[in-house]
Amino acid sequence: MNNILETQNVRKEYAGHTALNGVSIEVPKGSIFGLLGPNGAGKTTLIRIINQITMPDSGTVLLNGEQLKEAHRSLIGYLPEERGLYRKMKVGEQCLYIAQLKGMEYKDALAKLKFWFEKFEIIQWWDKKVEELSKGMAQKIQFIVTVLHEPELLILDEPFSGFDPINTNLIKDEIKRMNEEGTTIIFSTHNMSSVEEICQDIALINHSEKILSGTVREVKNDFKANEYQIEFVGGLLKFTNALWTGASLISSQEIEKDHHLATIKIPDNSSPNDVLTNILPHVQVRGLKEVLPSMNDIFIQAISSNTKTA
Repeated sequence: MNNILETQNVRKEYAGHTALNGVSIEVPKGSIFGLLGPNGAGKTTLIRIINQITMPDSGTVLLNGEQLKEAHRSLIGYLPEERGLYRKMKVGEQCLYIAQLKGMEYKDALAKLKFWFEKFEIIQWWDKKVEELSKGMAQKIQFIVTVLHEPELLILDEPFSGFDPINTNLIKDEIKRMNEEGTTIIFSTHNMSSVEEICQDIALINHSEKILSGTVREVKNDFKANEYQIEFVGGLLKFTNALWTGASLISSQEIEKDHHLATIKIPDNSSPNDVLTNILPHVQVRGLKEVLPSMNDIFIQAISSNTKTA
């Protein structure tokens, strides 16, 4: 798959502090890419460099295979975590102003804004001042002006901040729709359940360096612990005694009488088939599935390990 964005050995320092130390990432065209890391890791600095708000001290940023330049600004949409609407301006007036700053013609901008305002059911706020809006309403406005010019690359920094569950799902559906229509999205968040739900690829930054990257499935496979969940009918003691291959019981729960759900760990030199061979004479197996770690567990484990060795 072609990459829409590449950063190659990007480095940035501020007053003796290294914000980025040789960070290289590849964002596949058409993907939803999770840019992850704890506070202060360097994510925001990297995003600011991609948006040409600041420049790297060294390294290269490529967009569609070309070195990043002024003309690329119109291809990128950026929703920062700290929103930047002018509180005293009327909503519609401000949206039109921002759209024209992005190179849109007034007539085209007006038509698209009306479409989005009706879609989000906020047309009645067109002539209101931003200071009259709730936080969630202002977030909707900010999202609209970010995507209005239909950028090829959309960078969203904590896009669900301030939203209730209904509006979170509304924005999430729009993100998925735009991605299906070809928009590449860089998604920066601390909400690992959202990463798990919508991202295909990720990069994790800690202490100014990238510490892991890959598809979500690849990363999960790298962190799996050879654990399996088995649903069975029969005595728990018989089941436990049958694990003589070296598999160990991590936890179990009784769903109903003699109906159990157990989590086991299998040693590296064994396999699920070995376990099944030994337990089938003693219990009736209803299901077997591998337990993969959540992105939240991976985030904590990777950051903790990196901190210890930093």
